[in-house]
Amino acid sequence: MEWILTAILVVPFAVSVLSWWVPRRVAEALTLGSGVATFVLAWTLVGSTKPVNALGGWLRTDALSTVFLVAVAFLYALTAIFAIGYLRRSGDPSEDRRYSRRYYAGLNLFCWAMAVAPLVDNLALLWVAIEITTVVSALLVAIDDTEGATEAAWKYVIIASLGLGIALFATIIMYSAGTAALGNGYNFTYPVLLSAAAHLPSSVVRLADLLAVLGFGTKMGLFPVHTWLPDAHSEAPTPVSALLSGALLAVSFYAILRFFQITERALGPAFPRNVLLAFGLASLALAALYVIIQRDLKRLLAYSSVEHMGILAIGMSFSAVLAVVGVLLHVLAHAAAKGTAFFGAGSVLRKLRTKDMARIRGVIDVLPWTGPMLVLAVLALSAMPPFGIFRSEFLIVAGGLSSGSDWEAAILVGLVTLAFLGLSWYATRSMMTPVLDPSSLQGSAATRPAPPTRGETSWWMVSSMVLGLIALAILGIHPPEDLAHLLYRAALELGARR
Repeated sequence: MEWILTAILVVPFAVSVLSWWVPRRVAEALTLGSGVATFVLAWTLVGSTKPVNALGGWLRTDALSTVFLVAVAFLYALTAIFAIGYLRRSGDPSEDRRYSRRYYAGLNLFCWAMAVAPLVDNLALLWVAIEITTVVSALLVAIDDTEGATEAAWKYVIIASLGLGIALFATIIMYSAGTAALGNGYNFTYPVLLSAAAHLPSSVVRLADLLAVLGFGTKMGLFPVHTWLPDAHSEAPTPVSALLSGALLAVSFYAILRFFQITERALGPAFPRNVLLAFGLASLALAALYVIIQRDLKRLLAYSSVEHMGILAIGMSFSAVLAVVGVLLHVLAHAAAKGTAFFGAGSVLRKLRTKDMARIRGVIDVLPWTGPMLVLAVLALSAMPPFGIFRSEFLIVAGGLSSGSDWEAAILVGLVTLAFLGLSWYATRSMMTPVLDPSSLQGSAATRPAPPTRGETSWWMVSSMVLGLIALAILGIHPPEDLAHLLYRAALELGARR
């Protein structure tokens, strides 16, 4: 199994370097191969019942890290498929080569950093990996070189850098806490810290955990440090938006969970769970209200991401193993659902040339495959059966009720229902409203807008959505047995009560 971790470390990085030099079609094939290979390798780890180490202990996977690695790798593979159709566009050939070279090199490097983050067995290296994702993803947000994209990228860099500065401070403080029990120069790995957690100074660990949630919560999109997220997700190219929402936010949550593990063993469950509950309730409340008033398609999906990050934080505040299993399943289901939804939004943008939902009409008629699948993806994000998010949120609520957190579970259900109303309104109004007949408009035929032609933009883009919906259905109806066991083991690693 050790070679699998090494391969995941090497392959996407090598493809990133090669993509800078090879022709676009070769870069497409390499990226597709890298994405599929990374997912296959990550899935191979699902059935492992023991931690896997590589490179002398620098790389390590346990059940928790494998869950997040699978989420990143799956979305990497889907995005590689979608990007082939998305980037094949008309225009100046030389400019197209320059754009695709930067895009494919950046995309593979971004996915490499997100895959490495769950692999490294060190809090400091985890911070470094997430910092790399910030630099690379900011360049990808600005790659279209528009005024809006540049502004969103700068806002993202400033806010994320401040947040990661706080996270670095939290990492240093946690290292300092370890010196009290382990002495100077100890091995800053998760197993070492967890084994010594009971002997760490409680006040120092408490400060480190609070700063970690605030710092990494900036990248996760938790309130009040979420403000970069709607702009960046709206202005980035659609494949990048999908990775930001479905993978990067999850990796940042993973970093918070590593601090959560140590804090829970050092202080008991009350403090770290209450911190996540406060941030989660605030994030979910804000997102539920903002979803209702959105008029931009991609910003709507961005605020939906804030909503789901709030659900994850609230779910972790419940102590029952059922709720924590639901949280980890939600990480996987949200990656598939948000990726599929952004893919659909990208197809709509390519076809209708607008993100304004007031101008989007009859998508089901214009895009006969993408339209219905986008509706299904939105319904999946709204926790409708039989998709994976319905199953995960059901487990979270059931776990909350079984652990005695009745009012928290009730608030969760109420706010999720409010967000569902906003998303469902969009789906029915924009997707299913008939296209306006241009002949009914005033003015001469020459000045009337031409009706959009019926047909898909790219079958590559369609196929990525099909695969995403299949994964969502599998997660909702009957997750694979090895995956179910993995989620259970990961929940126990996080201290969930049986």
